[in-house]
Amino acid sequence: MPETRRNTRQSHISLAKQILNVALERGMKPGDHLPEQAFSEVCGVSRTPIRSAFKLMEEKSILHWRQEEGYFLSVAAGGQAAKALRDLEEAEDSLAHRILSDRAERRIDEVQSVSALARRYGASRNAVLLALKILSQDGIVAQLPGRAWAFQPMIDSPKSIDESFDFRLTMEPQAILAPGFSLDIKRAGLLRTQAEEFLNADEERITHGGFRRIDNEFHVLIAQCSANRFVRGGLLVHHRLRKASRRGSSTPNFRLRQAMAEHLEILDSLERNQFDLAADQMVVHLRRSRIRRPEAANRGIPPLLRGPRA
Repeated sequence: MPETRRNTRQSHISLAKQILNVALERGMKPGDHLPEQAFSEVCGVSRTPIRSAFKLMEEKSILHWRQEEGYFLSVAAGGQAAKALRDLEEAEDSLAHRILSDRAERRIDEVQSVSALARRYGASRNAVLLALKILSQDGIVAQLPGRAWAFQPMIDSPKSIDESFDFRLTMEPQAILAPGFSLDIKRAGLLRTQAEEFLNADEERITHGGFRRIDNEFHVLIAQCSANRFVRGGLLVHHRLRKASRRGSSTPNFRLRQAMAEHLEILDSLERNQFDLAADQMVVHLRRSRIRRPEAANRGIPPLLRGPRA
């Protein structure tokens, strides 16, 4: 019974993330009403799980409830919404995050069994399986024949980072140039707002975490708008792996602002259907990122090159 309740809560968290993303994509602002029936239809579920997700979002201060009126949005697009999504993600995959962190720090080996992970974390087999499924959706682990699971190589060594840029320099411009590319205007508009807020923020409000979130969403958007299913699928898996592999960064704020400005230039070209120009701008953007990344100085020893730790 406790495991059933846990899995049910996981479903409500996932639905809450979907509801918040839909609200933001529709341009909803703090104080706007979220009708149960409308979100039930958009999310493809009955009104009962919508109510449960709304209640969870109220607990997280994402929504507020008014008697006889219903639920209303409490967060704005940009920083508030980003924090709300992070809070939901942390609630959804806390065990998955612990497993991933331990692997990144080489505290656990590349191949693991469910029973070994259950013993290590004091969790049930079902909880571990759920965490592994979350990680498998991000391309982090894959199930081997039998009961073992294997972690994919992380992108956090100089060689793997170089290979990642090689892959992206080939595939991301192709995602734009493949016939049929169609920009999602609503998502692009939301992303533009977030990028402009980042550029206009005071120096002390610039964070590497905020940059990484917007940067990942930008490159994921490019991949998802590609009409070539193989390019799209390969890039989405790779970007999920990039997101999971990212650690602390010492990139100076001026470079973060420059990269964000480059995102906006690419969006400008895409909105004008200047795909050749956008592809060229993407190449320049990735090359600049590669040259100016902190790893280029090869400071320290990457976690996955160190020996196992207890």
